[in-house]
Amino acid sequence: MLSKLSRIPDFYKLSVPQRVQVVHDRGLIDENDYLALVRGDHTLKVKTADKMIENVIGVMGLPVGLGLNFLINGKEYVVPLVVEEPSIVAALSAAAKMVRKNGGFSTSSTEPILIGQVQVVGVKHMAKARADLQQRKQEILNLANSLHPKMVARGGGAKDIEVHTHPTPSGGDDMLVVHLLVDTCDAMGANLVNTMCEGVAALVETITGGKVFLRILSNLTDRALVRAECVIPSANLAGKGFSGEQVRDGIIIAAEFAVVDPYRAATHNKGIMNGIDAVALATGNDWRAIEAAAHAHAARGGHYSSLSRWTKNDDGDLVGWMEIPLKVGTVGGPLQSNPTVALNHRIVNTESARELAEVMGAVGLAQNFAALRALATEGIQHGHMTLHARSVATAAGATAEIFDAVVERLIESGQIKVWRAREIIAEVQGQSVSKKSARRNKTQSLAAGHGKIILLGEHAVVYGRHAIAAPVPLAIQAQIEDIDSGIELMIPRWGVEQSLHPEAKDPQSFDQPLATILEKLDLTTRAMRITVFANVPRAMGLGGSAAVAVSIIRAMDQHFRLNLSDEEVNGLAFECEKVAHGTPSGVDNTLATFGSMLLYRRGEPPLVEAIKPKVPIKIVIGMSGIESLTAKMVAGVRKAWKRNNKLYEQIFDGIDRLVLEGVKAIHENDMEHLGDLMNVCQGQLNSLQVSSWEIEEMIQLARRNGALGAKLTGGGGGGSIIALCPDSANEVASALEASGYQAMEVAIE
Repeated sequence: MLSKLSRIPDFYKLSVPQRVQVVHDRGLIDENDYLALVRGDHTLKVKTADKMIENVIGVMGLPVGLGLNFLINGKEYVVPLVVEEPSIVAALSAAAKMVRKNGGFSTSSTEPILIGQVQVVGVKHMAKARADLQQRKQEILNLANSLHPKMVARGGGAKDIEVHTHPTPSGGDDMLVVHLLVDTCDAMGANLVNTMCEGVAALVETITGGKVFLRILSNLTDRALVRAECVIPSANLAGKGFSGEQVRDGIIIAAEFAVVDPYRAATHNKGIMNGIDAVALATGNDWRAIEAAAHAHAARGGHYSSLSRWTKNDDGDLVGWMEIPLKVGTVGGPLQSNPTVALNHRIVNTESARELAEVMGAVGLAQNFAALRALATEGIQHGHMTLHARSVATAAGATAEIFDAVVERLIESGQIKVWRAREIIAEVQGQSVSKKSARRNKTQSLAAGHGKIILLGEHAVVYGRHAIAAPVPLAIQAQIEDIDSGIELMIPRWGVEQSLHPEAKDPQSFDQPLATILEKLDLTTRAMRITVFANVPRAMGLGGSAAVAVSIIRAMDQHFRLNLSDEEVNGLAFECEKVAHGTPSGVDNTLATFGSMLLYRRGEPPLVEAIKPKVPIKIVIGMSGIESLTAKMVAGVRKAWKRNNKLYEQIFDGIDRLVLEGVKAIHENDMEHLGDLMNVCQGQLNSLQVSSWEIEEMIQLARRNGALGAKLTGGGGGGSIIALCPDSANEVASALEASGYQAMEVAIE
């Protein structure tokens, strides 16, 4: 038997206190919400409002009413509405009551996809750019998702891309637009989609050869569609001197007017939005974005028309149907900063953003029906970063005394999230870090691990041959803070924010190496936050994973006063590299630990000999922007080595001879010979199938612009190259950057 939770007869006849009491008695609000409503404590206070927007002088109130009688997909709803226009709430409730007599509203929705747009101009080869973007789609999606791993963990994240081209009105070259399709789950998602667009911009430039200009979300959310439908028997429409058939036919005629005439359609759709906007305001959603999407959707096909359709079925019943883009959220700082919004969410009692969007769709159709019925009978007369941080700090409960400090630290952290704001509040108030620990954290320096390049010897070094490796002036630093519980890892520049779950079925990339460190150092039961400041790009063949491990180990050594030697740090970092890459050579962790140019060969013990050039060796590092997965490349080489052992051993021997000649060339300052050796080594690496067309393009650019030698560095398959440029570093770097790659000049001392 259907409950009557949303049916409250004569609700409009009660006084406000009586209505609040009835809502409480029905279980729609708890005791705390009841007291807040009775006392007026739920309303937005001026002090809170001052933290939400600029130049506040007061608070403007709007009525909060309840839409009753809603039955949607078999579930009852009481719908909070914030609206100042008379008759809307009453008309909605009456419409919902009529529809529920015949089973209520049926709604459905698509996934909550938000579109981010990346505009590219100056593309010389449009067809190739379109094809290349589709070919490397997964790479773009992986990069976008790396910026918001928590969203991915919730089942959301970037799901697909689309590529569009448009002529420019000024008559110039066509522009190319990449659509990034992001499932934002229960969040409205504007900020995270904008972040993803920013994050993939450089990669899109590299792929297309053009220049990215705008990168921003679109408010035309036509991939987050809601469909609502209702059926009303004609007999139920009779009243006020009109037969049911007259009312039905009048509604259909009025609706058809809106289909064909944009002047009528604008007012028709405004009536739909009267209901949807009221729910959006009540639930803290961006009604302006919702309006923009709705009217843009109504104009699809080049003719502005009605969002709804009203017809009759074979039984003579009135059938209403509507499709509308509705991208809303149920979580996030902006939704929590207003206490009335939080209360309204509890009243409507939806379990997801999609469910809330479907409720809003039903409300819009109900309001449309109410307006059309009135017209058909007696007529209508009777019826940005700082501000976001301030909002998040308010939602997290920052008091006036510490508010500005919390906002500043929130912005500095780069993590403008409610959970981070709460942590900062605890830190400022001294609740999570003891005074003793706080003093120690304040005075201790950041622990560091070095990035690296390999001049000669990649992959062969895994099989017992020599390699020449050198540090680069990029380091990864880390610090440890005490917290109340758990182990958290933060790498803001890499988009990493996770709690340690080493036993998870699908562990995240840092879980197992970090668990190895904690176990070896007997720190698995210690609560801490590990913050890593990464100046080495992730997965670019520059030793990032080893540098992270060394920096974290040294940070723990400092924080917990473990007195580790460099050899112990290096050994533990090597264990992490085994977990991360399977069969590492040990050169990355050795370079990350000791930070000096060296000749390396694995073994027990490994050969580690310092190399001291007579003059600085000038190198340009070119970065493709394509992540190089070392474990994958090493595994591929090992598979081929097992299949063609004799052939691959000969290749490794050849690389080893190049390395040893390279040591001699460095000692003799013979840069031309060193460049030749690098070029030959690249040929050997190419034969191992670890190069890529981006690497080859960068190498050719470097050589054509004066580099004596150029080759990949690291695992390959993407990542970076190095170019030996004693006299042409600036020219080589400029050529790489002009082609959409990143470049950095370094001098190896």
